[in-house]
Amino acid sequence: MEFEEKHGLKIWWLYLITGITIFPTVVILLFYKGGLGYETLKEMYFLPFLATLSPFLIIFLIQQNQLTLKINSEGISYRYFPFNYKFKAQTWNSIDHAYIRDYNAFSEYGGYGIKNRLWFKFKDKAYLLNDGHRGLQLEFKNGKKLLFSTNKVEELESFLINIKTRYNIQAINRDGGER
Repeated sequence: MEFEEKHGLKIWWLYLITGITIFPTVVILLFYKGGLGYETLKEMYFLPFLATLSPFLIIFLIQQNQLTLKINSEGISYRYFPFNYKFKAQTWNSIDHAYIRDYNAFSEYGGYGIKNRLWFKFKDKAYLLNDGHRGLQLEFKNGKKLLFSTNKVEELESFLINIKTRYNIQAINRDGGER
């Protein structure tokens, strides 16, 4: 019995914003005072156009990052590819509390991505990769906290309840309240 979820950043709107901001640059390159001719661009190896397209490439590469979260009777393992090639595993013995909670990515963590909590709370880390507002909160016995965003809140919640009753895992809390 295992729960597995894979998801990454879906930031389609960033393409739109980037396109709108790059559009004036392309217009100036092509039309200002006759624009750059084909021969001029050829001499410059088309670098102005490559430079205007590079932000789109960077956004595409960022969207290829993927968080994989696995939960089973042994514990929780996760990896954020390509930054973590190996899974990081946390056993249920090292986890004090695990529950689903509401969060606000901007007010608590300053946005999306791999973040530490704002206001110098360095023991509180989050993997926020969607625009949802609920995620899996882990509190460890050493005082550290780890939050994972999820696209499958109901499925994860029912899986945690099922695994708690089946394997008698005391770390899982049903109420989902903040501790």
